[in-house]
Amino acid sequence: MANKRSGGGLTGTQQAAKFLGVSVLSGAVLAGIALPAAGALGLAAKGTVEGFDEIPSNLKTPPLSQRTTILDSQGGHIATVYSRDRTVVPLEKISPYMQKAIVAIEDSRFYEHGAIDLKGVLRAINRNAQSGGVAQGASTLTQQYVKNVFVEEAGDDPEKVAQATQQTIGRKVRELKYAIQVEEELGKNKILENYLNITFFGQQAYGIEAASQRYFSKSAADLKLEEAAMMAGLVQSPSRYDPVNDLQEATKRRNVVLQRMADVKDISQAEADRAKAKPVKLKVKAPKNGCITAVDGAGFFCDYVRKTILSDPVFGKTVEERQKLWNLGGLTVRTTLDPRAQAAADEAAVAKVNKDDKVAASVVQVQPGSGKILSMGQSRPYGLDMKKHETTLNLAVGGKMGGTTYGFQVGSTFKPITAAAALEKGISPAQSFSTPWKINLPESSYTRCDGKQAGYANWEIGNELKSEAGTWDMTSALGKSINTYFAQLEQMAGLCETVTMAQKVGYERELGKKLQELPSITLGSQESTPLDMASVYATFANRGTYCTPIAIESIKTAGGERLKVPQTECSRAMSERTADTINQMLKGVVEDGTGTRAGLSDRDNAGKTGTTNDRKDAWFVGYTPNLSTAVWVGDDVGEKTPMYDMTIGGEYYDKVCGGCLPGPIWKIAMTGALNASETPSFAPISVPRGEKPEDKEKDRDKNRPGDNKPGDGDADGTNPFPGITIPPDLIGGNTRGQGNGGADGR
Repeated sequence: MANKRSGGGLTGTQQAAKFLGVSVLSGAVLAGIALPAAGALGLAAKGTVEGFDEIPSNLKTPPLSQRTTILDSQGGHIATVYSRDRTVVPLEKISPYMQKAIVAIEDSRFYEHGAIDLKGVLRAINRNAQSGGVAQGASTLTQQYVKNVFVEEAGDDPEKVAQATQQTIGRKVRELKYAIQVEEELGKNKILENYLNITFFGQQAYGIEAASQRYFSKSAADLKLEEAAMMAGLVQSPSRYDPVNDLQEATKRRNVVLQRMADVKDISQAEADRAKAKPVKLKVKAPKNGCITAVDGAGFFCDYVRKTILSDPVFGKTVEERQKLWNLGGLTVRTTLDPRAQAAADEAAVAKVNKDDKVAASVVQVQPGSGKILSMGQSRPYGLDMKKHETTLNLAVGGKMGGTTYGFQVGSTFKPITAAAALEKGISPAQSFSTPWKINLPESSYTRCDGKQAGYANWEIGNELKSEAGTWDMTSALGKSINTYFAQLEQMAGLCETVTMAQKVGYERELGKKLQELPSITLGSQESTPLDMASVYATFANRGTYCTPIAIESIKTAGGERLKVPQTECSRAMSERTADTINQMLKGVVEDGTGTRAGLSDRDNAGKTGTTNDRKDAWFVGYTPNLSTAVWVGDDVGEKTPMYDMTIGGEYYDKVCGGCLPGPIWKIAMTGALNASETPSFAPISVPRGEKPEDKEKDRDKNRPGDNKPGDGDADGTNPFPGITIPPDLIGGNTRGQGNGGADGR
């Protein structure tokens, strides 16, 4: 025990090793290299006192990659993700048997020598000389720890891992240098703690806690003698001694460790013999990593959270910084996911669409006023097995966040945006237009934001049914989704104003594509995503204030530090009066318009249907004052298929419409997510209505000359709504094949 240290400084022998180059000799033995004396002395000469004076701080407290836990808004577990399955624990939470076993088998003189075991070096030299090769190494547990730190830093980069493990004298010298300093800085117990937390134990388990859970489904603090011995035996070769794949070999190795513990007097021979006689009893817990393990269909939301951390500058200025944060892990991420809403969205997504159908459904919910994403559901389950119709494509978002490249055309769900732009310009909801089934409008009558006209051709617009000819005001046009009305309303409100309103409420195209200033935007010809549309309609519910969507409430590191997270940014997009008016008009859609099958009977609710050309996309987007939900149904693979004569969810549809399939899905999602005891109402407002021609004729008969009273209308009694006129030049022109966008509007 002459070499045992009491205070952490080097003994006389170790000081000699430091200055005379025994450290280099030790490295040479481990590398299996025979050095000429001159070479050894040359390297030793470089190892001056100054060369050993500094140590990187990460060797003292290395940033170990750990599990990241993703939680819902109530603290419930969603998923565990990691690049290294590791949970760091202090030494007092590691079984004493485990501590003794690892020291006995890896470095039995650990508490007697310093960073370099001179006796071990000399013993290794002797053994290797006798065998003519490398029969025995001389690496101390401290040296192993230092090497593991470098390997950990290399991560999954093959080139860096090779550099960290290459058998060269230079690397050995560096390891030995740091090992000496680590011993001075940390002391034995802290080194042992760090070693047990950093070491790889096989089966994707890093550190003793994760390994104990993997093989025995218990904490490292509860490991029994025979279990600890098996775990300690894994370190030398995790694959060779893996008990899951070769129980016999693992048992032999365990018994070697038990005997070694007896030889060094950590346990008695009787204890070792009893433990050897016990069979290895595994209780393997399969590794569960990634969003594929997410509960209640929350895999897509989980992946959205991952993409947020990897892409938002708040988590690092560069891609590399954000990737490093994610790989390091150890985070506790509390998200905005509401478990009740997620269960409802997941149920709704598969209620009307089967996972193996030709088309898919996406359901996403947002809380008005906070921007919190409450749920993401999808009819195809999250996963990688295409034979099981699994996918990792998140249909609720765009390509940057793991979704489709451009999103989907939104059809007539865009029309309320045009209505909002018109109201903001002072146009009355009573504004009426009389049109036939189809009309032609000159593109030159639409003005872009740069003051130029939108085009030079004529735009042909048609309604879905020939019967949809007549006179409409804003309320009835929204309820029946009249394309010809909204083409003219956009003309009156202004194309620039309409596009600007779309931007204000968060209507975006993916991959940085700008909104095109084309008249057809009012019919939903430009793509967006279900998440964006849920956020757009949440603006109406929030009385005109748009809030950017967020998925993360808080993040805490393994050390307890709270990280900054993205915050919602709210801005006024329209006046409260405009939003209140939209809310009242869209109530009509679910009460007696195209969305009657979606309407909720127990509370104020509003929404809009949408169907694109050839019924390739079908939508229902709707809301209550406290919840906004968007539902999309369509072909998610390859060329988009028109949804005619199709069986979906076991039900036959001659033609899919926004109100007949997405609408009922929306109703299921809303009903399940909302609390029956919370039924807030929209702000009451009186919405003026236009007058139909037949009503005017009746008024004309009643209001004969001399019968006028103040406030009854114009002097001649023919116009009870002054200022509401139909511009004479709105109808006419030739056809341009620009498309209707949401041609059928249903």
